Amino acid sequence: MQRFKGKIAIVTGAGSGIGLATARRLAAEGAAVTVADIDATSADAAVESIRAAGGSARAQIVDVSDPEAVEKLVTDTVTAGGGLDLLHNNAAAIRLNLTDQDVVTMPLDTWHTVMRVNLDGVMLGCRFAIPAMLERGGGSIVNTASVAATYGSRALAAYGTSKAGVVALTRYVATAYADRNVRVNAVAPGVVLDPDLQEALGGPLGDTLAPITKGHLVGRLGYPDEIATAVAYLLSDEAAFVTGQTFTIDGGYTAHR
Repeated sequence: MQRFKGKIAIVTGAGSGIGLATARRLAAEGAAVTVADIDATSADAAVESIRAAGGSARAQIVDVSDPEAVEKLVTDTVTAGGGLDLLHNNAAAIRLNLTDQDVVTMPLDTWHTVMRVNLDGVMLGCRFAIPAMLERGGGSIVNTASVAATYGSRALAAYGTSKAGVVALTRYVATAYADRNVRVNAVAPGVVLDPDLQEALGGPLGDTLAPITKGHLVGRLGYPDEIATAVAYLLSDEAAFVTGQTFTIDGGYTAHR
């Protein structure tokens, strides 16, 4: 399929995991993709793999919590490609999860950093991408939320709250711009096997993750490509009647108690 032929896309947090899988998928279907990540090595490697597969991609280093950096990301993408049609706001501060506990014990810096990256980063992506999309007659945005937005836990208070904010923000932005042909949706993955988590499964966290794995009705954790498939659908014209929605992709994790 070439659903994105002639389209210009930005994927944040595209150096690994869901972002990398989405960038590869969009490029494979014809989009010119800006691979945005805070880690230069990961971004460059992602671009190399996309080009090796025959796709079009460029790398840009960005801290999504920095307004000037996000504005430059959009401006540089428009300059390089001639416009902007698609955005996957995916970057997240997941490496702080070990210090992200309950509100009494977590360091305040953890709370503020998670909010700046996970929630402010999505807002800033929308803030600067939408004007560029309007110049092309519209566009499509997908934000990465999480099933952690839908339940409570003894830990990850900042992460879960930030992702709940992403769900709400998705509805607000979709409502404001639907009549100008900008669709905004979100995906809420369950636990996904990215490289860091795969390493943890074989290490000291393996026993901790075992009950989480069992909690997914399909009996396993998710894979980045499975989330990317949903992201690509929501970004595509096939989802032209879908906006303001959060698509849960969790192997049945939230379907039971």
